[in-house]
Amino acid sequence: MENIKSPFASAYLRFLQLARAVQALPEGEDMDANELALLEAVVLRWHEGKPMTVREAIGLDRLGSPATLHKRITRLREKDMIGTLHLDGDRRAKYLTPTKRSLAYFDHLGQSLTQAQQTSLA
Repeated sequence: MENIKSPFASAYLRFLQLARAVQALPEGEDMDANELALLEAVVLRWHEGKPMTVREAIGLDRLGSPATLHKRITRLREKDMIGTLHLDGDRRAKYLTPTKRSLAYFDHLGQSLTQAQQTSLA
C-alpha cells in the first residue's frame, strides 16, 4: 500500500476520519441532515453572541423554503433542541437559542472529535 506524500491530501483524509468518528449521534438525537444544518446555524450564531431570530432562520433559503424552515424550527423545538426568547425591549422579535439538550449534543460531538483526533495522532 502506497503512503500519501501530499500533506494536503493527508490532512484532508484525516479530516474525513474525524468527521466519520463524530457522525454517530447520541441515542435519541434523531435529526435529519436538514434539521442538523439549521441547528448548527442557530447555535453557531448564538455562540458568536448574535442570536438568530425566527425571521432570519426562515430566511435561510439555502436550507429550504420559508414554510419548510418553519416546520424544521417546530420539529427542533419539539425535540427540545432549540428554544425561543424575547430580548429586553423588543417583544416583536423571537430569538432562537440552544437548549441544555442541544448544548449536551455539541459537547458530545466535541468530545468525540477530541478522542478521534487523539487516536489518529497516536
